[in-house]
Amino acid sequence: MEGEGLGVSDADSTALKARIDTIEGGYELFLSYAAKGYRGGDPQTGGDLRRSIEEMDKALDGLGAFLSSLARERALEPIAPYDAFFDVIDGDAGRARKALQLVLAQPGISSQVIDNLNGSIHLRAVLTDLFLIDEILRPRASESVPAAALAHEEPPPPDTTSTS
Repeated sequence: MEGEGLGVSDADSTALKARIDTIEGGYELFLSYAAKGYRGGDPQTGGDLRRSIEEMDKALDGLGAFLSSLARERALEPIAPYDAFFDVIDGDAGRARKALQLVLAQPGISSQVIDNLNGSIHLRAVLTDLFLIDEILRPRASESVPAAALAHEEPPPPDTTSTS
């Protein structure tokens, strides 16, 4: 069974990573596809591309609610700034999904269409949103170090051995 033996937090972290990997991987596939110069006349061209777009669409679906539940599970406080940003992510994800669905509706997908999709502010915004929230939500080894110890950490001494 998937996720067996994982704590809820581990399973949710894995699910978040999977969503981000799907969206980022699709974006990277788009870069490659855009460089190939396909004209888009053949509806069969780009089967992997269509599958990737469909997977990205699924990964974006319900993203704000998923992140909200993750923040609540981790008891992040204060929750209001998280919720506000999750609303932003949800809006950006919704707009990116509409662009993805528009491209999927085309009988043939040209490299130029994919290049324009890749350049879309909507897709770029959701990627940037995800990179930001992933960095904030990512468990860190330093969480086991008391904040007071981190606050009083001294910088390394200046290098006096240099001969400039």
